Amino acid sequence: MDLTTWNKNYTEQSDFTLVGLFSQFKHPALLAVVIFVVFLMALSGNALLILLILSDTHLHTPMYFFISQLSLMDMMYISVTVPKMLMDQVLGSHKISAAACGMQMFLYLTLAGSEYLLLAAMSYDRYVAICHPLRYPVLMNHRMCLLLLSDCWLLGSLDGFILTPITMNFPFCSSRDIYHFFCEVPAVTKLSCSDTWLYETLMYVCCVLMLLIPVTVISASYSSILLTVLRMNSAEGRKKALATCSSHMTVVLLFYGAAVYTYMLPASLHTPEKDMVVSVFYTIVTPLLNPLIYSFRNKNVTEAMKKMLGENPSFQKQ
Repeated sequence: MDLTTWNKNYTEQSDFTLVGLFSQFKHPALLAVVIFVVFLMALSGNALLILLILSDTHLHTPMYFFISQLSLMDMMYISVTVPKMLMDQVLGSHKISAAACGMQMFLYLTLAGSEYLLLAAMSYDRYVAICHPLRYPVLMNHRMCLLLLSDCWLLGSLDGFILTPITMNFPFCSSRDIYHFFCEVPAVTKLSCSDTWLYETLMYVCCVLMLLIPVTVISASYSSILLTVLRMNSAEGRKKALATCSSHMTVVLLFYGAAVYTYMLPASLHTPEKDMVVSVFYTIVTPLLNPLIYSFRNKNVTEAMKKMLGENPSFQKQ
């Protein structure tokens, strides 16, 4: 056997096959078109939101700074999985190399972890704005915002740095068919022929900590906000505070609910079909919904859009 043949055989043996989402549907071409349209809408919606926040000085506040970073993460998040999935469907090849699989796994773990923490930072921002409005400019200055954002990216990447190399170094002795549309850790781990109990326990602990810490911050922040809002004398102030926080809580419930199902529920409750549906929800649908939630339910954003389109609205003071 010459070197070229050996390299080809070795590459084929080390590649994974993404069984994918389309194999579960009778009309995969139609589903591919729908996902492509959703992908374009998610990218354009988040890009427009970022552009509005950058271009309008009324939106240069900590809350909108964090919203713009959430949109950036969502654009990166959906781009990690969807283009590969669509190209596989178009080209008819569902292979992915071990290196590409590991890179995809690392990126989605990092982005997901960073987004969990960013949502907690956003809840803290709302807590300071509503519960300590006089100290808000000092407590949430530009330096503090950058520090919180840096911490989100740094701590969010820990899951990627810890889980990716361990998962990709397991021995895969038989089938290398991943019953998923991207290299998600639980789906790849199932292919290992070694005992993964200890690793799955470690993964569970990591994910619990990654979710528990932000959930604690979010719960404490919104409990304090609720108590403060109930004591407000102004009905307009209560309405404005609740509208802002309800948008954020909607995003939190969507994102965290899917994460709890994927990483914290027992394996007996999982099936490949259910896992793929839930993954579609938090990797494709959520990035589409986030800009809609933060734009249509936010007067300042809608007025910034009208201003960009040529109208001259009067902005509500944030």
